[in-house]
Amino acid sequence: MEIREIKASQTWQIRHEVMWPDQPFEFVQLEQDDSGLHFGFFDQEKLVSIVSCFITDQEMQFRKLATLEEFQQKGIASELLKYILKLAKQKKMKKVWCNARKNKKTFYEKFKMIDTRKTFNKEGQEFTIMEILL
Repeated sequence: MEIREIKASQTWQIRHEVMWPDQPFEFVQLEQDDSGLHFGFFDQEKLVSIVSCFITDQEMQFRKLATLEEFQQKGIASELLKYILKLAKQKKMKKVWCNARKNKKTFYEKFKMIDTRKTFNKEGQEFTIMEILL
């Protein structure tokens, strides 16, 4: 098992399958993908979990953290999140944040991320902005 940098296009299948299966495939392709850093968790060379990071000034936003269903509940997303938080510290970021699905809020709280109480809806999903100051 290993985490390594991947191309944006390698994230799209998992994003679609896990996060937005009812939307067109293009829905998961972000305008910012070309400027982001993308990481994948590989299990015996199979890409099973992904995350994308976007840096502006001294802030890192991570988006589209997703793990294939059969690999969920095994700590893989936690390993990816630890990896990008460590990366953010190495890059001397002041803040890391994400738009978290409300039903996943407790997952992010385990990493000392705070709910800003800024919420919004997208395609029937409720989101809240979570952040951690480094």
